[in-house]
Amino acid sequence: MKPTVVIVGRPNVGKSTLFNRLTRTRDALVADIPGLTRDRHYGHGKLGDRLYLVIDTGGFEPLAKDGIMHEMARQAEQAIAEADAIIFMVDGRVGITMLDKEIANKLRRAQCPVTVAVNKSEGMSYGVVIADFHELGLGTPYAISATHGEGVHDLIGEILEPFPKSEEDEIKEKQLKVAIVGRPNVGKSTMINALLGEERVIAFDQPGTTRDSIFIDFERNGKKYTLIDTAGLRRKGKVFETVEKFSVIKTLQSIEDANVVVLVLDARQDISDQDAHIAGFVVESGRALVVAVNKWDGLGAYQRSQVKETLETRLKFLNFAKFHYVSALKGQGLEAVFRSVDTAYRAATMDLSTPRLTRVLIDAVARQSPPRNGIFRPKLRYAHQGGRNPPLIVIHGNALDKVPDSYRRYLENVFREVFKLQGTPLRIQFNVTENPYAGIRNQRSGIRTDRR
Repeated sequence: MKPTVVIVGRPNVGKSTLFNRLTRTRDALVADIPGLTRDRHYGHGKLGDRLYLVIDTGGFEPLAKDGIMHEMARQAEQAIAEADAIIFMVDGRVGITMLDKEIANKLRRAQCPVTVAVNKSEGMSYGVVIADFHELGLGTPYAISATHGEGVHDLIGEILEPFPKSEEDEIKEKQLKVAIVGRPNVGKSTMINALLGEERVIAFDQPGTTRDSIFIDFERNGKKYTLIDTAGLRRKGKVFETVEKFSVIKTLQSIEDANVVVLVLDARQDISDQDAHIAGFVVESGRALVVAVNKWDGLGAYQRSQVKETLETRLKFLNFAKFHYVSALKGQGLEAVFRSVDTAYRAATMDLSTPRLTRVLIDAVARQSPPRNGIFRPKLRYAHQGGRNPPLIVIHGNALDKVPDSYRRYLENVFREVFKLQGTPLRIQFNVTENPYAGIRNQRSGIRTDRR
């Protein structure tokens, strides 16, 4: 069993920088702005000679009674309850503060060892920088620099020393990554909490609560998944803060990193251009897609029919995706969403045999030939699979650069129907077969052979 190391401290002391250092990733969003991290963020420790988990937490203010700071404190307290060891980070350049003392009082009651890490100590005398922090009464502090890596290896080595050393690395089973995306305040975090059965991420009635992409491993019906909670995507014209710009980038990266995307829509708001833009980016990225129309409970029959009519109009290009009407707050319809997630992933990663693809292509052409373009009619000869996730079907033949988009869509529909490719985009690539005698003059007629 891997030990769990939790990083706690007041806002802006460098917790996320240390998390990235220990995991050797850039998973945690880092900027010189207090309160950037809000949810618990898990990662696999890669610095040191032991296997361990690392949890990054938001700025910890134990006495906060309400608002977002109270929710962040609750997340930190849940992480502390899961900890096998705690790194209490403080700022060596600012010195000890009243909030540091409040956190220390809280950590003294923790059921695991606590180590004080005095960050931002680069260029400072070791003895001087740690002197004040003995007052916290949590043992000898360690002077480190999370940004430059100074002292971090010694710190984690000392923390992990009491835990048994594994003889061999654990191989993490490949898990299906599911990104939950949508506009701000549509219920993404509420949906994740309902799936997990706990308040794993902050669900707060304020747009922009989630700022970073949070990766959460969980098991459902005996199958392992990694859920990715993402920041809400707003229109470019409404993205002003630097933090929000970083959040948008992390969300777009999460979409590309995922195997399946669940697009969450709010049934009680108009289906906007921004919803269509997000859906379009998912399709362009080639990700399998499931649409969850949230806050469906409480709507009357007329309102529901209006929403469905709007969806058919605004998101008609998502006709390959399964739509579900759910209530994340009440946990209604989420089981069906995950059945569709599994179906979409199977479709996106399906193996398509060349003989069957070619037979389907020949049958499709026999039913409806591609239109003639000038004196040439495109000839589609055979097809094979060129890639997966999304499926790519490569068709070979002559004059295929003359195939119109309408015929491409016809072929897409045929392949999708025959192979039951629901939930995934499908791409078709035309490869023109080159004439080996192109440009060579006919010996009898003296006429140059046409490429076609």
